[in-house]
Amino acid sequence: MAFKKAKNGDKALTKSKTIEMLAEETTLTKKDVTKVLAALTELSYAQAPAGFAIPGIGKLVILDRKKREGRNPATGAKIVIPAKKVLKFRIAKQAKDAITPPKK
Repeated sequence: MAFKKAKNGDKALTKSKTIEMLAEETTLTKKDVTKVLAALTELSYAQAPAGFAIPGIGKLVILDRKKREGRNPATGAKIVIPAKKVLKFRIAKQAKDAITPPKK
């Protein structure tokens, strides 16, 4: 794929600009690209509990956090933070290396 690399001062792509660029590159219509992105989003939400990966980009995982002790920043009083589940996105090594090359 021949996408132009973003520079430090560039703005982030909007959803419509992303769809436009993907449509140009794949020769699909913007409507078809929109459907693909919507389906990918829905699939990732449904499969997140099992771990959903997008090859070359990363993986959605759900982690269990244990209860822990914390402090109220306003009063300094000790509080107990309850256990909870959190959603994380782990970046693939391939993506890390492509964007920020490893040190030599």
